[in-house]
Amino acid sequence: MDFYIKSFENLTTLELYDFLQLRSDVFVVEQECVFLDLDSRDKDAIHIFGKKNDKIVAYTRLFKPGDYYKEASIGRVVVKKEERKFGYGHELMQFSIKNVAEKYKTSTIKIGAQKYLKSFYESHGFKQIGEEYLEDGIIHIYMIKN
Repeated sequence: MDFYIKSFENLTTLELYDFLQLRSDVFVVEQECVFLDLDSRDKDAIHIFGKKNDKIVAYTRLFKPGDYYKEASIGRVVVKKEERKFGYGHELMQFSIKNVAEKYKTSTIKIGAQKYLKSFYESHGFKQIGEEYLEDGIIHIYMIKN
């Protein structure tokens, strides 16, 4: 898989459409969760996406410290269902963490993670902080990586 990193202004219409469709396929349809994915924050984010056979199959968005949380953040972590068995989620997180360090000059990252993915994020150095919370009908936890 090849990874790409772009600001909102540099995305093509097709790239934007493809990653919004991927996010909707997973977060709304697969997880049966009705929520407002278009939260007006995409324009402030750095977008990372992975392509395989010219199709976007993995995606995250990055925020500099102060834009989402006090710390830098990685959000909307998603891999197409049929592609998860290849370990692309781990590659995506490694690439995203590396780019937070390069672009924002920090190794401290805070995320709001779905609880069932706790061990996945722990494998990338994140630790749970605080209590569980309910967001859009799904149990989440805050996690931080220093």
